[in-house]
Amino acid sequence: MTIRVLLVDDEELVRFGLRTVLEAVGGFEVVGEAGDGAAGVRAAGELRPDVVLMDIRMPVLDGLAATEQILALPEPPQVAVLTTFHLDEYVYAALAAGAAGFLLKDTPPREIAAAVRAVADGTATLSPKVTATLIESYVERRAAPRRAEALQRVATLSDREREVLQLLGSGESNAELARRLFVSEATVKTYVSRLLAKLGLANRTQAAILAHEAGLPEG
Repeated sequence: MTIRVLLVDDEELVRFGLRTVLEAVGGFEVVGEAGDGAAGVRAAGELRPDVVLMDIRMPVLDGLAATEQILALPEPPQVAVLTTFHLDEYVYAALAAGAAGFLLKDTPPREIAAAVRAVADGTATLSPKVTATLIESYVERRAAPRRAEALQRVATLSDREREVLQLLGSGESNAELARRLFVSEATVKTYVSRLLAKLGLANRTQAAILAHEAGLPEG
């Protein structure tokens, strides 16, 4: 199935590069582009893309505010934030607001398509190693006031659900989760969907943040 993508970045050259890479690979349709956050929100509502690639620092409306508004839409698309910095302070807030992950602008072209597919189907976070570092840093800065709340939420889980959450916290893919849990990938998807619904989380990235906030050890 073709993945519909909206590009939101104030640099035309960046949008051109992303469009060129995605269209060359095939299986993607860039349905629109926007040069600022406000235009991106309007385009997301009108064009109904599957994935929005969102720059953070833009005029009129920054990418963080635009991400929050897009994720508040009925049946919102997945949003991945674009950044040139591994630890951009704005990326922390975007992840907490529900962005599926982030994509470094210097990501090799062949990895961009795979990353966008991962966001579209919800099976993986972006740039797993860097995302894991980002989450750990994010949690360290905010852990103290949120630890008690995270522990309360985790306490409602069954042993199996806690195990799945712990593995999500260490950035495991569905295939890796299936191997660890001795089940099929289809069963893993069911586990993850139920876990996200039970905890009221938007995606696996938020689950990973919760796991770190609760202090769950890596599997």
